[in-house]
Amino acid sequence: MSEMSLPVRLRGQREQLQPSTRRVADYVLADPARAAGMTIGQLAAACGTSQSTIVRLCHELGLDGYRQFRLALVADLGRREGATGPAMQNGDIAPGDRLEAVIEKIAYADARAVEDTARAISVETLQTVVEAVVAAPRVDIYGVGASGIVAADLQQKLHRIGRVAFSYADAHLALTSAALLGPGDVAFGISHTGMTIDTLDALAIARRQGATTVAITNAPRSRLAADADHVLLTAARETTFRSGATASRLAQLTVVDCVFVAVAQRTYDASQRALGATRAAVHDRRLDARGRG
Repeated sequence: MSEMSLPVRLRGQREQLQPSTRRVADYVLADPARAAGMTIGQLAAACGTSQSTIVRLCHELGLDGYRQFRLALVADLGRREGATGPAMQNGDIAPGDRLEAVIEKIAYADARAVEDTARAISVETLQTVVEAVVAAPRVDIYGVGASGIVAADLQQKLHRIGRVAFSYADAHLALTSAALLGPGDVAFGISHTGMTIDTLDALAIARRQGATTVAITNAPRSRLAADADHVLLTAARETTFRSGATASRLAQLTVVDCVFVAVAQRTYDASQRALGATRAAVHDRRLDARGRG
């Protein structure tokens, strides 16, 4: 969490905040530059709350107080100075935006999601997860909707290097699969919000069966994060038109790629052999391999 920018932390924890502290978070996220220039009293007045509420928010974010809060906000604004145009606004796509502006906002949001996620990943946690996957006789991956696409991507990547892995987007299949896991197995739950019931229930059963559980989520204080043994955080922002959008999937895929490459690196020789065998198996499915005659 310490490497994540303040706006990323606010977005990740927003749904778990009390209404009074959520108002402060929303105000800051709507106009970070304006909030960075305010005293604690001015911010409290603008949000219709008390100074003690703002101090409580600071502590919930892992900060000592409001001074550190403002410094973190200014630091994030400084990182953005190189970007210009509509992408530097709040990122929401307005009904009157020109198509050029839509493209710029989407590209900026997607790039930021990957960069912020790279800073959010705990190397220590990733190392622990990788070691568990390397040793696991079986890996199950749960995710529905857009996260189900990411779950399938992790499954096929691990399968291509010889790991026994399965992904489930169907709730019933996920639950029955989780019930058959045991100690040594690994179960991943993927959910941007950390509140998807199907994913939560499957991961809970996997944990009760003794499997090592891993959450990939944008919400560090969500129930999914709380119920998992290990949490790999993403840092993407969803907006009005882009719920379940590319930015959140790219953030999740960034984490997935880090897990996959690290596992392949730890099992280098076996992974290379498996990749060679799987590549050869599909080689003649290409037109240029068979000729065009």
